[in-house]
Order: sequence, then structure tokens, then C-alpha cells
Amino acid sequence: MTDISFEAETSAKAADSGANASARFRERMASAGTRSGVVDTERVNYLATKVVKGLNDIIISDRVSYEEYNALKAWLIRVGEDGEWPLFLDVWLEHSVEEVANEHREGSKGTIEGPYYIDGSPELPWNGTIPMRDDEPGTPLEFAGQVRAVDGTPLSGAKVELWHADDLGFYSQFAPGLPEWNLRGSWTANEDGRFEIHTLRPAPYQIPTDGACGQLIEAAGWHAWRPAHLHFKVSAPGYELITTQLYFPGDPHNDDDIATAVKPELMLDPHSAPDGEGVVVNYDFVLDPEG
Repeated sequence: MTDISFEAETSAKAADSGANASARFRERMASAGTRSGVVDTERVNYLATKVVKGLNDIIISDRVSYEEYNALKAWLIRVGEDGEWPLFLDVWLEHSVEEVANEHREGSKGTIEGPYYIDGSPELPWNGTIPMRDDEPGTPLEFAGQVRAVDGTPLSGAKVELWHADDLGFYSQFAPGLPEWNLRGSWTANEDGRFEIHTLRPAPYQIPTDGACGQLIEAAGWHAWRPAHLHFKVSAPGYELITTQLYFPGDPHNDDDIATAVKPELMLDPHSAPDGEGVVVNYDFVLDPEG
């Protein structure tokens, strides 16, 4: 990595990343045909009333002052100005939404998507190498496995999407100086449902702390760390798409992930590569049938 690209990457600002995340989310909702009236009116009434009542109950029971109320109002305004609603919601609330959405599954465990997914990553063969810079820093990682149904049927042609942060903790398209599809790719499983991904082991990182979310973290005395992880979306015709993250044992933040997204079933078991260059991981994805 050149000094110029390194400096550009590390100059990433929370507001820029937040603006990108907000724009991408709006694009996805527009392409999905999502409208404000899709959710049932009675359900909106029920949930909105419950949220507002809950907040008012907290104000009364904990004797919230005008100074505290105004500090909250100023902070909420800054969250919007920084474009950090996707980050805030995905870090502190999405894990509960995901738990409800996937409680019926018999196959692989899911977890949060997070704010940095981008659709349309480069398509690769079943054993392809993820796009990266020629001098991309990091430990080589070979990630192999099989996509199959809950009844054991191999799912030929299944799609395995992977994205992850680089060795400095940044995601392409959300930090300057990175190629558009750096460390993002989509693999097509072979006739036996197998795939072999060649990438790099990601590093732990802090979520952006120079914006509104960082202000909350500092004020509450929390930490901002996420353990090292790989993001996946795995799909096949006739089966439910699974969105998940996989983690590495020994990471100091596996037990206190700020996003509360780590689950025991998502822990990997890496081994040294036979040639001594990097690590090898095997992990299978099991999909539930639709309906």
C-alpha cells in the first residue's frame, strides 16, 4: 500500500461514511419498491404508541431534566446531520430485529447485516480470489465449505457473497483511497455446492467515533470495538437467504462486541495453511427452504 492511499484511507470521516450508508440504504429501498405505506397502519399505531409511551415512562421514572432533554435533542439532530442513523440502528438495534426474523430457521445461524453491504459485487468462480490491491496488507485466508439444504442436499450454483474490512478496519466505498470493490466478491458454488474463497483475515476495528455515535459512546463510557469478522450473504433458488457474520476465536471483543452480534455458532476454527502461508478455515452454510 502506498503512503498516499494509506493517508487517504485513514482520513475517513464518520459523516462521509454515514452519508454513504444513508444513500445506499435509500437506493436499496427504492429498488425494492418500498413505500412508507407498506407496513400496516394498525401495526404502526401499536408500535409507535408503545415506543413513545416507553420514552415518556423513562422521563417520569428517572426524573429527566430539561438539560438532559435538550442534550438528547441536540444529539438526535447531530445523528441526522452526520447521516449516522444507519450506523446507530444497525449497531444497537438490528441484533434484536435479526433474532425475531430468524428464530424459525433450522439451518445456519444468522446475525446482523450492518451498514456496509453493497449489492452487485464482482462475480467469481467457486474457487476465486476476492478483489484486492496488489499490496493489500493482511494474513492470507482460504475459506472453504459447502452450501446445502437442511436435508443435506448440496445446492449447486448457490451464491456466496462476502465483504469485510481491510487490515486497517475500513470498508471499500465507505472510506477514501480504496478501490470500489476492494475485499468484496460473490462466488458461485460448484455442482457439489462447494466453494473455496481466497481472501485475507480481517482485523478488529472501532466503529466511527468522530460523529454522533462516537459522542454517545464517549458520554456513556462505552468502547467502540467490533471483533474481527467476515460478512456473508448465502442464497439459492427456492431457499431462504441467510445473512451472517463469522468470527475468530481469541478476539478480545468476542464477548463484548458493541453490536451484540456474536453467537457461539458463528465462531470459526482456523488452522495454519499447509504451506505455512496464512490460515485455512472450513465452514458450511445450511439453508432453509422458502415457505
